[in-house]
Amino acid sequence: MIYISRRETFAASHRIFNPALSDEENETLYGTCANKNGHGHNYALEVVVKGEIDPKTGYVLDLKDLKRVMKERVVDRLDHKNLNLDVDFLRDTIPTSENIAVAVWRELKDALPSGELHSVKLYETEKNYVEYRGE
Repeated sequence: MIYISRRETFAASHRIFNPALSDEENETLYGTCANKNGHGHNYALEVVVKGEIDPKTGYVLDLKDLKRVMKERVVDRLDHKNLNLDVDFLRDTIPTSENIAVAVWRELKDALPSGELHSVKLYETEKNYVEYRGE
């Protein structure tokens, strides 16, 4: 089994809050991340695809194709957006890194021309990231 990876970056803003809770409860739970005006991050997204090497091409998946799928299905839709308001696949979701990673997985899992999605890793900062390995 071979694993290939592609890393892309995007900038986005969000407000982490649960609309079912009061402002005070959200502030207690999420701290400054619940700021009514939101806040932003420079995210890094790493996608890992696994599979067997195609004897004809020598690839599991051409990295140009992985780049295209990531950009079309995810990065272009998230970059310079408000994740609470502007992204259809995050609608009605608390946009934590965990929930964003799961949503990204769902956008990518059936869009790859070859190979199998192995993991989605989302870096919110250099020190904080989440990794999701499927449903």
